[in-house]
Amino acid sequence: MAIKTKASDRDPREFLAKVPDPRRRADAEAVLEVMERVTGEPPVMWGDSMIGFGRMTYRNTTGENDWFVLGLSPRKAALTIYGVHDDNAPDERLSRLGKHTVGKGCLYVKRLADVDAGVLEELVRDAWGARPNG
Repeated sequence: MAIKTKASDRDPREFLAKVPDPRRRADAEAVLEVMERVTGEPPVMWGDSMIGFGRMTYRNTTGENDWFVLGLSPRKAALTIYGVHDDNAPDERLSRLGKHTVGKGCLYVKRLADVDAGVLEELVRDAWGARPNG
C-alpha cells in the first residue's frame, strides 16, 4: 500500500496566504524563500499542508514511494521543517540553531526569530547537497 500524500498542482503561495496566524505565515514564507533559493527548485504542494522541494524515491514498509527532499508545513503548534534533521545522524549544528525541538525526521520552530538564520540555511544547503537521487 503506497502512502496517500502526493504532490499536487495547488499553488503553495496561495496556501501560505491563507495561514491564519500572521507570524506563522511570515515565518513559513521566509523559510520557503530560503529553500527556493538554495534548491533552485519551485515549491510544490504535497497533500493538504506540506510544501516540498525536489523529489526522491524511498522504500519503507508501504513499498516504494515518492517524497520531497526538503519541505515545510506551517502547523498550528510550530513551523515544521522536513529533511534537515535525522535522528539517526544528529547534527552538532542544532546546538547552535537556537530554540527548536526535533522529531524523528523533523525540525520544529515556534518562532523563526528564535533561531539563527545562518545555521538554518547551512542545514538546508547541506541537506539539499546530500539528497538521494541527486
